[in-house]
Amino acid sequence: MLLYQFIPACWIVWLLIWLFASFSVKRSVRQEDPLSRLGNTVPIWIGAFLLAVNRIWLGPLQYRIIPQDPATYAIGAALTFIGLLFAVWARYHIGRNWSGVITLKEDHTLIRSGPYALVRHPIYSGLMLAIIGSAIARGDIAAVFAVAAMLYAVLRRVSIEERWMSETFGPAYADYKASTPALIPFLV
Repeated sequence: MLLYQFIPACWIVWLLIWLFASFSVKRSVRQEDPLSRLGNTVPIWIGAFLLAVNRIWLGPLQYRIIPQDPATYAIGAALTFIGLLFAVWARYHIGRNWSGVITLKEDHTLIRSGPYALVRHPIYSGLMLAIIGSAIARGDIAAVFAVAAMLYAVLRRVSIEERWMSETFGPAYADYKASTPALIPFLV
């Protein structure tokens, strides 16, 4: 059924957008060390594997906890689409300051407009919504573990980025933190 190809297509388009956008960024002046980066990327790869792998390979993790029907899939697909769209908007709004890894860029600027007026980490917010949507559509125990792994990675990255941004922008970032939630809009 064509409907069930929508979520994989969304993730493929997102991945292509991310890849092409990565060529137009500023030079990094500070970058997370490789060992710390592993602490972020390993849970992401585990989560991605659990969401993408054929259910047959998962043993007891393949058991469904959310029924599989077109309505449930459509809800998951809508959340995935909205989340990825929000992340892409944030990626383009941050412009050349963006990086796929935790960095500070040359002439790094504090962005507080667009999606960054709603949350301090809109790329992560969008990606978490997309992951939750994909997990709902998948509906098995593995999907719960995927969300947990991804959430761990996001919260770890947010913690590091918050520290770096506070060091770099001082009072301006403290003001931003006081007025703008980290990940969930309207929760200050």
